Amino acid sequence: MEPGLIYDWNGTSAARPREVLLDDETLRDGLQSPSVRCPTIEQKLEILHLIDKLRIDTADIGLPGAGPHVVKDVERLAREIANQRLNVKANCAARTVIADIRPIAEVSQRVGIPIEACAFIGSSPLRQYAEGWSLDQLLKLTEEAIAFAVGEGLPVMFVTEDTTRADPETLRQLYSTAIRAGAARVCIADTVGHATPVGAAAVVRFVAQVVEECGGGVGIDWHGHRDRDFAISNTLAALDAGATRLHGAAIGIGERVGNTPMDTLLVNLVLMGYIERDLSAIGDYCRVVSEATGVPIPANYPVVGRDAFRTATGVHASAVIKAFRKNDRELVDAVYSGVPASMVGREQEIEVGPMSGKSNVVFWLERRGLAADDAAVERIFSKAKASDCVLTDKEILRELASADQ
Repeated sequence: MEPGLIYDWNGTSAARPREVLLDDETLRDGLQSPSVRCPTIEQKLEILHLIDKLRIDTADIGLPGAGPHVVKDVERLAREIANQRLNVKANCAARTVIADIRPIAEVSQRVGIPIEACAFIGSSPLRQYAEGWSLDQLLKLTEEAIAFAVGEGLPVMFVTEDTTRADPETLRQLYSTAIRAGAARVCIADTVGHATPVGAAAVVRFVAQVVEECGGGVGIDWHGHRDRDFAISNTLAALDAGATRLHGAAIGIGERVGNTPMDTLLVNLVLMGYIERDLSAIGDYCRVVSEATGVPIPANYPVVGRDAFRTATGVHASAVIKAFRKNDRELVDAVYSGVPASMVGREQEIEVGPMSGKSNVVFWLERRGLAADDAAVERIFSKAKASDCVLTDKEILRELASADQ
C-alpha cells in the first residue's frame, strides 16, 4: 500500500512497557459463566494447545479446591504442558486458605512442573460488610496462606477481589502483607466491571507505589470484567499505567457478561505495537472454545465474527472492489476495515443483498470464475433488490441455473 494513505490520530505511546505478559482465564473464570457447557478434558486439551500456539504466557487451568473432579482435569492439563513441552505456564486459582492451596502443591509435585498459585481474597468494604469479615481476618488469612504456598515451593500471585471498589489503606495493608509473605505478583481485579479507564490507571499506579514501598520486584496483573463494556479500554489503560500481565478469556466468556476478550486484546496489542504475534490461529481458538462451551459467536463479534470482514453495502463494497482491482492486499484490508483481515487468517468478503450495487454481483461472479454477462448480473441484481436479506451462495447459483434452463 502506498505510504501516507492513513493519517493516524491515535499516535503512539511515548514509552512502551518493556514487558507485556498475558494470562488466559478461559479454562477457569471463563467456565464460571452460568451459560457455558463445561468442556470435556479432550476439548480442554485442544484449547490449551491453541493458547500455547498464540504464545499466551500463562493459563489458569482450574481451581483444584473445588473438588476431586477439578483436581483430575488440572493434573491432566499440567501433565500435557510437561509431556508436550508446551511454552505456556500453568497457574491455578485458590481462595486464600491453605485447604485450597494444598491440592495445587500436590499436583505440582506429582507432575513435576511449577504451578503458580493465584490466591484471591475479597478486599472492598462492601464485600467485607456483606461477608462479615474484618480486615484483621483478611490479613491473617493472607499471611498464613501465602507463607504456606511459598513453603511448598509454589510461585504466588496474590489477588484482591473487587480491588476497584476497595479503599487505599485496605489495599496497602493487604498487598504489603502478601509481598512480605513472599508473593511474586499481585493482581488488581475489577471483579464486577466497575472501573473506567481513568479508574483502572489510577488503581494500578497506586498499587505500583505500594510495590515500590515494599522494595519493588513484584509484578502487577490486571484482571478485568465486561459489565460496563470497558474491559479492553481498561486493560490497555492498566498496561500503560504499569500493569505487566493482562488477563482475558476467549470470546470474553466468564462470570455474568464475562472477562476481557483475549482475542480482541491480542489484536489490539499487535496493532498498537505492544507485541509482535502470529494471530493466524485466533479464529480456531475462538471457534473451538465456542463449540466446547456452547457459547455462540455473534455475527458482529469483532475480528472472528462472521460479519467482521464482510459487506454487502454498495458504496462500501465498491471501494473494496476497486482496491481488489489494484491488486494491493494491504489496500484491500484497509479501505473499509480497521483490522487487517489477513492478520487473522481471513479475507474481505463481498456479498450480494438488497443494499448492493451491480458491482457486487459482477465481483461475486468473477471471484468464483463465473461469467458476469449483463443478463446474469441483471437477474441476480433484481433478485437481491427484492430480497429482505443477503443472498446465500446457493440462492445465487440457483438463480443462474434457472436462467440457463
